[in-house]
Amino acid sequence: MANLPNLLTIFRILLIPLLVVLLTDPGPTASVLAALTFFLASWSDFLDGYLARRWGISTPLGQLLDPLADKLIVAAALIMLAGMARSPAVPAWMAAVIIGRELAVTALRVVALGQGLVLAAEELGKYKMIFQMLALHGLLLHYPFLGVDWHLAGMYFLWIALVISLWSGIDYHVKVIPRLLHGAYA
Repeated sequence: MANLPNLLTIFRILLIPLLVVLLTDPGPTASVLAALTFFLASWSDFLDGYLARRWGISTPLGQLLDPLADKLIVAAALIMLAGMARSPAVPAWMAAVIIGRELAVTALRVVALGQGLVLAAEELGKYKMIFQMLALHGLLLHYPFLGVDWHLAGMYFLWIALVISLWSGIDYHVKVIPRLLHGAYA
């Protein structure tokens, strides 16, 4: 049972190719299946974190794979949605900014870790992830179902996620770079 959180994270990573394949079909059936796949990945993310905290288990592998899995599935979904042949599409520039923020924060974390500074997840980053998940569920569904324009709803959440992404990325750099420059990482 001690490996269950890590197994859930690996399961989430294994869902990425399925999500990408489903997003090669712009039709409504594939959209629903892609949204269900993403929903399953989101719940596995919640569950692995919950179990790790509840059981008090944290492994170096889990600390590496969990945020990596989150970034990979979000990036894969955004890239596929921006490149899909359906209208309206997710603006490629929005996908690039969100993915660029993830790369910049990850690079900063690697540099900090190399200098002995372990950076915990920030509160803004958690909100960013929540809004990204909400946005991607709507954008993956895309088509109107149950009287809801899912693409429009997803775009509203994506705009919020974009603003929080930029805000949290800048905040992260403003807090961490001075600590790295001044050696305040004891």
